[in-house]
Amino acid sequence: MSDASSESAPQSSPPAGSSLPANWRRVVDESTRGPVVAFIASATAWLLIGSLLALIASFKFQFPDWWVQQSWLTFGRVRPAHLNTVIYGWISMAGVGISIWLWARLLKTRLRGQWLLLLSVGLWNVGMVVGTIGILAGYSRAIEWVEMPLAAFALIVPALLLAVVAFIRTLWQRHVQHLYISVWYIGASLLWGPFLVIAILLPIYSGIPEATANWWYAHNILGLWITPPALAAAYYFIPKVIGRPVHSYHLSYLGFWTLALFYNWAGVHHLVGGPAPQWVVTVSIAFSAMMIVPVIVVAVNHHLTVVGHFKKLLYSPTLRFVVFGAMSYTVVSLQGSLQSFRYWQEVTHFTHYTIAHSHLGVYAFATMIAFGSIYYIMPRVVDWEWSSPRLISLHFWSTGLGVGAYVTALTIGGVIQGLQLLDPDVSFLTIVEDTKPWLVVRSVSGTLMTIGHFVFAYLLARILLQSGARPDGPAYFHPVPEGTFDTTGGDGRGSAPTPALDPESTS
Repeated sequence: MSDASSESAPQSSPPAGSSLPANWRRVVDESTRGPVVAFIASATAWLLIGSLLALIASFKFQFPDWWVQQSWLTFGRVRPAHLNTVIYGWISMAGVGISIWLWARLLKTRLRGQWLLLLSVGLWNVGMVVGTIGILAGYSRAIEWVEMPLAAFALIVPALLLAVVAFIRTLWQRHVQHLYISVWYIGASLLWGPFLVIAILLPIYSGIPEATANWWYAHNILGLWITPPALAAAYYFIPKVIGRPVHSYHLSYLGFWTLALFYNWAGVHHLVGGPAPQWVVTVSIAFSAMMIVPVIVVAVNHHLTVVGHFKKLLYSPTLRFVVFGAMSYTVVSLQGSLQSFRYWQEVTHFTHYTIAHSHLGVYAFATMIAFGSIYYIMPRVVDWEWSSPRLISLHFWSTGLGVGAYVTALTIGGVIQGLQLLDPDVSFLTIVEDTKPWLVVRSVSGTLMTIGHFVFAYLLARILLQSGARPDGPAYFHPVPEGTFDTTGGDGRGSAPTPALDPESTS
């Protein structure tokens, strides 16, 4: 990140009387090791499970009679099981693991409540097992993004709250006065996330209010739980790797507060054309359009931070993944604002276009940033470098090209599908036949992404087990010209700090 700020940002210094050792980074990183490894390893396991479930669901579009004899492998069970394992297992747990490290680093203090976080990850995993088996066994709840049985959430919600307590304890013991923007994003997600989950589980909804609450939740769990840690990571790692302050600290605050103000209202635009009160839908559309403000602010801030340093994308795995995700955030958010308008929903509603949009957000944005963050964090946590830049490159290209083809195919195919559905002269069977080629691309793209996931899991296992000879230095894609990374940035421990540019000397 740089915890660096712009020249107008206040300086961060330890409070009077605090004891901050000279090697505080190593002390902080060691304190996070257990919880970070537990959350990221667990998240990766659920990523693999979710990927296999996704492939089964996708291939059923080409082979509808495949595995229909087993009820637990029917599309109606496999697809929601995939969704929940990826949302609550992969990206949520990865987000918490990344946030733990960022939180302690940015607060310049040892992580407090490690045992609370280890208990949290244990409860979380048991909840995921109960929830996934419950969905596959036919006990799915008819609320999108909350299909797991209540027994699963009875474990996941306490796990969330335990994590919140550990984060608050660490915040209380911080060695900084000024809080960098990434702390704001992570802190907000810790407030919003548990509130959202608890609110949607309350037994007070039925009928139209239940549908309205469902889409309020489904939209906000992406925008107010998954998005903030991803943006926090982007604000940390982009300046950190390139070794310069974020372009504008004031713009970063504007982006944060406009996200907090506008996003909460946006979810009900998914009910355009439905029985929800039209004034509620209209308000949601208005705030969806206003989301252009934080999106443009964040995009400008990130782009102007990287300007002049794009060549570093050739070398740094972290920078390449994170910049890919940051660019995807701009695209998916602008697409979301457009998608909220009634005239566009007439075309795209109930089509594969919506599936493309969700994958652009959860995968191309949040997941790619998570991958890049993990490539930076793990060497510092386990004191070992990644073993194979070639495999990291394979991971990037398989997932990047995979999600790119996935989103492109379903976006184009979804628009064509929507236009045909509006034409009374086009038979439904014709629409189905015309959609098939785009679904083949979906399956091929999903296979490509899954290959990348297994490569990533293999690399993670090797670094956790410290397999093989100790790598000589950071895992760069190509030999790095001298002076390219002049600070403690880059992707490993090998580059020497330049005091005048040390990003963690300011916040």
